[in-house]
Amino acid sequence: MGNSESSSSSAADPRFNSACRAFTGKELEDLKSLFASLAAKSQNNNDQYITPSVFKEYIGIGGPLGDRLFDLVTQKRNDHKLTFQDLVIAKGTYEKGTKDDIEEFIYQLLDVCGDGVVGRSDVKSVLATMLNCICSQNCSEPVSDSEQECVDIFLNAANFKKDISEKDESSLSFADFRRWCTLLPSVWKFLGSLLMPADSGSQIPKLVHLENIDSNLVLLRKEYAWLIGGALSPELDEWKLMYHSAVHGQSFNTFLGKISNDGPSILVIKDREGYIYGGYASQPWEKHGDFYGDLKSFLFQLCPKASIFRPTGANHNMQWCAVNFSSDSIPNGIGFGGRVNHFGLFVSANFDKGHTFECTTFGSPCLSKTDYIYPEVIECWGMVPKGAQQDRSEAIRGTVLERFKEDRHMLNMVGLANSSD
Repeated sequence: MGNSESSSSSAADPRFNSACRAFTGKELEDLKSLFASLAAKSQNNNDQYITPSVFKEYIGIGGPLGDRLFDLVTQKRNDHKLTFQDLVIAKGTYEKGTKDDIEEFIYQLLDVCGDGVVGRSDVKSVLATMLNCICSQNCSEPVSDSEQECVDIFLNAANFKKDISEKDESSLSFADFRRWCTLLPSVWKFLGSLLMPADSGSQIPKLVHLENIDSNLVLLRKEYAWLIGGALSPELDEWKLMYHSAVHGQSFNTFLGKISNDGPSILVIKDREGYIYGGYASQPWEKHGDFYGDLKSFLFQLCPKASIFRPTGANHNMQWCAVNFSSDSIPNGIGFGGRVNHFGLFVSANFDKGHTFECTTFGSPCLSKTDYIYPEVIECWGMVPKGAQQDRSEAIRGTVLERFKEDRHMLNMVGLANSSD
């Protein structure tokens, strides 16, 4: 009976038929199998539907955010029953829809109170749930102090406004929501993947610290790494701390010696004002007399608010690394964006001062409280792509084996290869 009702209502709903066309035959069969499995867990006798508790267990999200997603997927019927038709329509919109469709769905998802307004408390609740799921083994654990601090930092990137309505709380417009997602791509990835396979939007890069450093001294906490990682290729899944000023000293030459590698890196700075910010360098730090790099580089803020600023295409002034130049037109130090002596971010070769100006290269503002900065802590992380460590080990092993073969060949030629037998 439940099946016949479902099929007749399906035929009558053009949204279901339209959503079905977005999937291949194999994908639809997979959806049917998924629905059957979740409906069986729901233990509804002959009625085929998924209960809220089983649905939230499947997506790995509880609380107000899980409730809100269930409400949207079931088209706000409030009958606590998610049908196969609901699942197909939701996934058709959420995964196969246009960018505008997906953004509208996620914007509605933020309204966990369901009052038609995305208020500051709504977004705060969503961020708390999100960071708790990403950073904790158990999503039901209380939000830690570190996670709560990051909730506030992420909130500070959003442009909440008060309107003239009776509602006292400030709200986030759809246009400002889209801008916020641009600044925090990891938030967009997480909220845009809740109906997809587990962990598709919640990976934290593996952070490998130096053995002789107190982890409390490290600036790049896991929440920050997750934020930055959302703007990078998932292949860059292991980050190794190559340089830390508290361990290696505030020295430009030491910095260059420690980070000399053939891969990208992340520079993180904490200045005298307590602001934390930096940049992603897609190319190695090497001596140049001019700007270099590519459009994969970007600048970011981490505290007291979090934002990522990607290249705008205005120019190609991505990275700067000048060493031992004597001309004022080639300042010694490292930097990102802008122009000479007016960088988006610059640290002098003495590592004791620098500046950060509004920058058209990345569309970024001054990253600190003031334009001129005085770094207290500088750290740099090297990025290790997936499989790179194994490839490197195999390359070294191969080199040694080749040398061994060559040496043995030479010994054979002089009749000494088996002299020790």
